[in-house]
Amino acid sequence: MHKIAVIDDFQNVALRFGDWDGLPDAEITVFNDHVVSEDELARRLAPFDILCVMRERTRLTRSLLRRLPNLRMIASTGPWNAAIDIEATDELGITVCGTGTSLTAAGEHTWALIMAAARKLPQELAAFKSGGWQVSVGVDLHGKTLGMLGLGYTGGVAARIARAFGMKVIAWSQNMTPEQAASHGATHVSKDELMRGSDFLSIHVRLSERTRGLVGARELGLMKPGAYLINTARGPIVDEQALVEALRARRIAGAAVDVFEIEPLPADHPFRTLDNFIGTSHLGYVTEQSYDIYYGESVENIRAYIAGEPIRVLTATRREIGYQSEPR
Repeated sequence: MHKIAVIDDFQNVALRFGDWDGLPDAEITVFNDHVVSEDELARRLAPFDILCVMRERTRLTRSLLRRLPNLRMIASTGPWNAAIDIEATDELGITVCGTGTSLTAAGEHTWALIMAAARKLPQELAAFKSGGWQVSVGVDLHGKTLGMLGLGYTGGVAARIARAFGMKVIAWSQNMTPEQAASHGATHVSKDELMRGSDFLSIHVRLSERTRGLVGARELGLMKPGAYLINTARGPIVDEQALVEALRARRIAGAAVDVFEIEPLPADHPFRTLDNFIGTSHLGYVTEQSYDIYYGESVENIRAYIAGEPIRVLTATRREIGYQSEPR
């Protein structure tokens, strides 16, 4: 009998997606809370030989993995999971398998945040619920400039939508070429030009040592007083303290952010008190279609592993599998 733990199922929906009932000789336990303590995680997960984990929620470090002697397989959602020490899993003989992902979900959420910031929807919705009427003045998107810090698959989706609103699109990243920018209908500019010229600055680079802290106090200081920062990529790309200070001083108009340095965001974080900050709880990939891919393929991966023929395997030398753009 395989003992399977599904962890960090915040919405208690994992078993709605995928053919879990079809897994042979499997006992499934679902955990809906998020545990940070390594000691508590080690006690909780010790009985299980298979873990199903949501990408980048719980950190599976080398020291934790060494305390899980029964663990043989990790089914991770997404094509890569930076929270798993993949070198350690290789050394410990733990098989890690990934899944495809939606190519559109995060790009669409970017636009939910842009629209919420432009039309001050949190203030308007709160006022409406309490009996108020027209408490703010929004801004048009037509004719404004959307700055893209990165133009990968998510950024490409966001850039295409920008053109439908009649926006100018400019772009920069450390490796971007003018030709790559042009292929997405964007104009390649320097980093400083991106910061100065954007009415909405949207972040779409991957988190790495080169991009950690890429937007700090200096970069925020270059932005227009009426500009908004949008981040649906990864929290540590932006210096959170610098952003808090810029928002408190009203050096920029606002920020709309889906990702944070620490997740879940601590209850006492300053972001939760700022009236020019819109925050969502890493919802960019949280859609039914994404979960259909994530959990559907995770179940397939577990079934294949139990059958002795693992698929979609991730290793230190093979750090990403191909994306899947359509729901299953």
